[in-house]
Amino acid sequence: MQQLSGLDASFLYLETTNCPMHIGSLMIYDPSTAPGGAVGFKQIMANVLERAHRVPSMNNLLVEVPLRLDHPYWKSNGAFDPEFHIRHIALPKPGDWRQLCIQASRLHARPLDRARPLWEFYVIEGLDNVEGFPPGCFALLTKMHHAAIDGASGVEIAAAIHDLSAHYAIDDTDKTIKKERTPTNTELIWRSQVNNIKTPLRVFEVAKNTIPGVAKLVAGLARGKLSRVTDIPRTRFNTNVSPHRVFDAVEFDFADIKHIKNAVPGVTVNDVALAICGGGLRKYLQSKNELPERSLAAMAPVNIRTQDQHGKAGNQVSQLTVRVRSDIDDPLERLQAVSEGTSQAKELNNAIGAKTMTDYTQFVPSTLTAAAARLSSRLALVNRVKPSYNCVITNVPGPQVPLYFTGAKMLSNFGLGPAIDGMGLFHALLSYCGKFNISINACREMMPDPAFYAECLRESFTELLAASVPDESPSKRKKVAKKTSRKTSQKTAKKVTKKVTKKVTKKTAKKTARKMTKKTEGKTPR
Repeated sequence: MQQLSGLDASFLYLETTNCPMHIGSLMIYDPSTAPGGAVGFKQIMANVLERAHRVPSMNNLLVEVPLRLDHPYWKSNGAFDPEFHIRHIALPKPGDWRQLCIQASRLHARPLDRARPLWEFYVIEGLDNVEGFPPGCFALLTKMHHAAIDGASGVEIAAAIHDLSAHYAIDDTDKTIKKERTPTNTELIWRSQVNNIKTPLRVFEVAKNTIPGVAKLVAGLARGKLSRVTDIPRTRFNTNVSPHRVFDAVEFDFADIKHIKNAVPGVTVNDVALAICGGGLRKYLQSKNELPERSLAAMAPVNIRTQDQHGKAGNQVSQLTVRVRSDIDDPLERLQAVSEGTSQAKELNNAIGAKTMTDYTQFVPSTLTAAAARLSSRLALVNRVKPSYNCVITNVPGPQVPLYFTGAKMLSNFGLGPAIDGMGLFHALLSYCGKFNISINACREMMPDPAFYAECLRESFTELLAASVPDESPSKRKKVAKKTSRKTSQKTAKKVTKKVTKKVTKKTAKKTARKMTKKTEGKTPR
């Protein structure tokens, strides 16, 4: 058995009825690339079951310590039951994008069963009218508890069940997964007591290693070399969440994201994504007459996985607090300000050490954390304290080569994340095979119109791309014009129509005057 780290276990403790703490993805496939041009549900179940030995999280069962005296354990439970974990549904006709988003929202809102390995797959057929995808596609919605994986390890798990070509083969050799014995309650309590005896020594060791970082942080803040993000405004996303969710996504060419990045020196792809989200939030809250004067701030997870930790599940993340500069209207100025803010946030994080807070989570009392989470949700304490963040924006780089699942080619991959009390909006940023997308996960009460917010993000991207195109490049300007959103195009069309109408009116007036002049010429008055 393997005991969960303090960080992994915290995702279990923070879970409430309205806040399921699983993450996942929504992947869309073209089955025409598979042998025979089709993929059957039984083929998918057999293929996933065949690869289960590569992913321990798919076979591990959660073992709780009595009275929550210590962090839980993962126990190998043998091969999973494919008929329980892999499920098959279909969209009703016409099978469009909006229907897919609604179905994904409903599935993502349901908590996982802790009596089983903490994951589920949903094969969704009937995607016959999704714009940008050929008819006959199917989707795979995955859910896995955040206690088992983070974004980076999720990508590695996805790689384990995919191939680099459409030709896949199921190996018939025996891959029996060992089933471990479940320890008794007495054994678990004894282990917890041994761990509690060792805890003071571990705390001393961690504290000794972090004292230099804390001293550096305090000195940097006192001298003004380092700065913290404070005075974060309260928005509609910073209250208690309901049990209902919404999902939507926007997708861009990765080449356009890189072009924007290259337009401003020192800017990263992550900065561009933050600036797009900042512009989208500005437009969305402006439409509600709720835009704060101060910039919104996002919690940005940072992967701190070392080289020898690649391929392992669990969470190895730190976090940055970054302003998305929703207070700046000009897109390039916003991008520059975001870049400066992320640089300051990284300096602050490096001063104390990225792993510091992760190390200290190991010593947070399990009983106290779980009780505090339930009490906070019941009393709506997030409404009485200043928010630490307004939303989550997490960027997970994906493979830039095509992946295949049971022979079907993956066309797009969208992220799913949790919406929690005090932070009911989650942005998942994923890049895959020349595409870059931003997925939106939110509480339905906070964002009843996710399609409108998706349009706000498209407009924010369009404005940023147009601003990054130099005047001397007409070919790029033409490309940007084609990408302009529908609303922007309509506004532009109205302006052009007014100008043309004025010109036509002036010409008509001149012609009429000339005709009248000719008619009156040569005629004598009575």
